Amino acid sequence: MTVPSTVAASQRVQRTYLPERAEQIGTSVRAADRSLNLDGGGHGLLDTTHFDTVRFPPPDWAGPAFAGAAADGALAYTPYRGHPGVLDHLAVTLGPILGIPLSGTSNLALTPGTQAALFATLAALVDDEDLVVVADPDYLFNERILAFLGARIRRVGIVRDQSGDHLDLDALERACAERPRLLLFSNPSNPLGVVHSEQTLDRIAKLAEQWDFRVVVDSLYCRLVYDDTPFRHLAALPGMADRCVTLLGPSKTESMSGYRIGVTCGPPDVLDAIESVLSATSLRAPAYAQQLLRHWWVDDVDFVAARVTELRAIQDVTLEYLRRVPYLKVRPAQATAYLFPDVSALGLADHAVAARLQQEAGVIVSPGYQFGPGGVGHFRTCYARNESQWYEALDSVVTVLLAVGKEQRV
Repeated sequence: MTVPSTVAASQRVQRTYLPERAEQIGTSVRAADRSLNLDGGGHGLLDTTHFDTVRFPPPDWAGPAFAGAAADGALAYTPYRGHPGVLDHLAVTLGPILGIPLSGTSNLALTPGTQAALFATLAALVDDEDLVVVADPDYLFNERILAFLGARIRRVGIVRDQSGDHLDLDALERACAERPRLLLFSNPSNPLGVVHSEQTLDRIAKLAEQWDFRVVVDSLYCRLVYDDTPFRHLAALPGMADRCVTLLGPSKTESMSGYRIGVTCGPPDVLDAIESVLSATSLRAPAYAQQLLRHWWVDDVDFVAARVTELRAIQDVTLEYLRRVPYLKVRPAQATAYLFPDVSALGLADHAVAARLQQEAGVIVSPGYQFGPGGVGHFRTCYARNESQWYEALDSVVTVLLAVGKEQRV
């Protein structure tokens, strides 16, 4: 038997490295990620790429509910879309939240985390060379999944002006003339923490109907919204129930990332296609974890309200620290537990800034290049952390940023 001397990744995997962006950031995004150990493992540093689930643990009912399900061996195998009883329960729970009637049989599927919901939905809808419009900046794996699927990507920027941050709707309308297959964005926005206004959503809905495209909305952070900021799901707007796919899950606000469970809500034809993707990839979401969703949005209302209040207070202190750096621009987030400071005044690559913060402050941040060309010159940090540890780390971060600014004479 002949053994290959080298093992190369498939072309579809190599496309996820986004080599076309090498000119902008100096290397492929995959190489940059690896150089900074951005795999979520922490590597002995304070890792702000995700929530601290020790300081912010799951609800008290999560562990017992999982153990109870695991004790019932009959729950080990479910249909590909999920346990019928859980799906029916979610239809009743989530329908009023999304603002549309839902059927557990037709409109819902459970996935191994919201990440898998994103992949399964895009794989169900996108073919080679299909044009997909994506917000820029936005969630770091959007473009990588689309590259894997062979899609063409058209980026629509987030405008940052005195009125706030909002999707460039004029650019979106111009992109519509190219007949996109779908629009993909997060609301609330990851990494910006922006809640898209009802005016923005209205315009998106009208364009989707006019130009006949689907919309996929990642709404993982829809429960983590501050100061009574109005939030509406796009699916509730006229004509969007049959066009919109909404991705939800308890991974972040409820700190249940370890249970690996996500929820996809959408029209029946899309859910049929998603079921086919699930059958070929994961078969089903973790079966025992599915049962936790019987408590979600029901038994954790006070828990989530208290958590949002705590995170809002930590954001305030985090902003105070970061604003000690005169060249750094940072806006408060309307939602999520992320801030996305602009360090472009340094004239350094954001991954170089991230490297300095790792080496000198012992803190891992997510460099802005990960979130698209519109994120270059920024970094994302998650402040859902133990306060005393976080404020000590912030002091080190500020010290490093001030030193780098002095070196660059900013």
